[in-house]
Amino acid sequence: MTASWWKMLRLAAGLLAAALAAVLVGWHSPSGPEQLRRQPRSFSSQPAPGAEANNLFWIIQVSDLHISKFQSPERASDFEKFCAETVPVIQPVLTLATGDLTDAKTEDKLGSDQFEVEWQTYQTILKRSKVMEKTKWIDIKGNHDTFNIPGLENVRNYYRKYSAWKKDGSFHYIHSTPFGKYSFICVDATLNPGPKRPYNFFGILKANKMQELSSLAAESSGSNHSIWFGHYPTSAIVSTSPGIRTAMRSATAYLCGHFHTLGGLMPALHTRHRHGTLELELGDWKDSRKYRILAFDHDLFSFADLKFEEWPVVLITNPKSFLYSSAAHEPLQRILHSTHIRILAFSPSPIKFVKVSIDGIHLGNAVHVSGPLYVLKWAPQNYSEGFHQIEVTVQDASNRNATRLHTFAMEENLSLTFNLLASWVLLTDLYVLVRVVFVLMVVVQIALLVIFRYRGNPTLKRPLGRAMRASFSLHILSKINFFYHSFLLLSFYTLLGPWFIGDIIDGHLGVCFSFGVIVDGHFFEGSTTYLVGIMQVAFFNLPLMAYTCWCLLLRCQGYGFGYYLRHAKQWPIHLSMALLFLWQVYSCFFLLKTYGTVAFFLSPLRLWTVGLTLFLVYRTWTLQSSMLRSFIVEMKNAQSS
Repeated sequence: MTASWWKMLRLAAGLLAAALAAVLVGWHSPSGPEQLRRQPRSFSSQPAPGAEANNLFWIIQVSDLHISKFQSPERASDFEKFCAETVPVIQPVLTLATGDLTDAKTEDKLGSDQFEVEWQTYQTILKRSKVMEKTKWIDIKGNHDTFNIPGLENVRNYYRKYSAWKKDGSFHYIHSTPFGKYSFICVDATLNPGPKRPYNFFGILKANKMQELSSLAAESSGSNHSIWFGHYPTSAIVSTSPGIRTAMRSATAYLCGHFHTLGGLMPALHTRHRHGTLELELGDWKDSRKYRILAFDHDLFSFADLKFEEWPVVLITNPKSFLYSSAAHEPLQRILHSTHIRILAFSPSPIKFVKVSIDGIHLGNAVHVSGPLYVLKWAPQNYSEGFHQIEVTVQDASNRNATRLHTFAMEENLSLTFNLLASWVLLTDLYVLVRVVFVLMVVVQIALLVIFRYRGNPTLKRPLGRAMRASFSLHILSKINFFYHSFLLLSFYTLLGPWFIGDIIDGHLGVCFSFGVIVDGHFFEGSTTYLVGIMQVAFFNLPLMAYTCWCLLLRCQGYGFGYYLRHAKQWPIHLSMALLFLWQVYSCFFLLKTYGTVAFFLSPLRLWTVGLTLFLVYRTWTLQSSMLRSFIVEMKNAQSS
């Protein structure tokens, strides 16, 4: 491979590494009290957790219900059972349903729309189960709940008609108790108007919404705790300065859904912001039947992610997990001053026993106080140094067992770390990352074309290795005007667009570019568009250029179109390109089903590129030998020398 080739690749790799470093430099995920970058609040060591059932309450979170008209009716029936049976057993003071209440996808799963029957099913479940009489029910919108909605006032905004909360936008709900106030702040980052899928995956918080959230944060300054909740993880929110994570820096935790634990690959998508706020993504109800219980016990925050119909439910509130501790938001010294280990145990059947062990040593059985609270006297001073592990096993009258354990510590100068991949997923601004990767991929392709267009003719030497052949094939493609201008046009057009014009929302024409979507006078900054662009470049633009280079090299070696029919070893290359071409054709079909006939025909990056591809392949194999003569001579000289 030539020196200039290596130089160009090193430059591209350096740019990519620098861009990724710039994206990732802001995230860090240590855990435990020492990770904080600001002065912790001042807390009293009293009241400390004891044997009484005081200074305690708990809530439930459920997310991504995806109640569907077409798919999996058991989602709705199980959810009704959850509302009618599980919630009454746990008896939370508050239940948060954090978005994607409905599925809003067509039967073929390609299109998206608001189906009133899905919302009616959701409302019927709430009413028939009488769950709103048993808990304060707050439900918010997710991206699926805003698919294909021209505006908040539009009749298709069924959230206003069928949800329990009914009010659009961010808000501040205060739960008042004899021992203090607790703020719950909703982050509504859904799009208005709401485009159809897939360009409705990221949330957006413009300046006015960020200002509103800052005001809500100021309102909550006098509360014992602030819990923020929304549908989107912060990594999937496009927010203006100072950024959503900075805006919620006073929060103890941010509760969200949306990522479905990456399809089950990351069962615990949890991390911590640099200001100390926990970010806790909850697995979906749709497929995983997940829900969460969260408790405040003497202002110590604890939670457990649970699976529907798995009993008993166990939550250790004192001593709490060190991994999820925050000296900035919690009075952690109360653990050291506490007199009892405290456990919440729930089950439809009576609890038979609650066994407690620390560091493998059985301490005894916790005794029932009232409701779900069980306590066991302990001496926290015995565990004042280092890490320790508490394990609680609960059995109910139906002989069902559940065990919960976690690591705790009294010292503040210790550290545990969250899962690195989970932290990366939640703390990286994904829309910035995909933008950087997309632009660099396009720039690299353009750089290859320009460099080989204007560099001198390569000197071919035996043996003709793969690197030499690759360099020579790029030299051929770039020196032939038709191919050079075709691929240069494709690259620039992928970067600048427009990709297509169509019904982004039914009855509302819009335009899609890599850098964003324009519909009905609104501009939505690029996010999902960059991801689609990466797929276009990686799985079609670059492979098509590589395939064309390879075919031109075969032409220079004297082979025609029928060569691959006689040589089976060449079939995989043609077959691979054929499959990628079929993927491009399918993307045209997807565009038709998603955004309509206008988008299908007015789609230069999809339908028109299919036509360009066929013409490129045709020209490659029918190119006159006179246009290739100089390259053929160079190849023959190299082969004969």
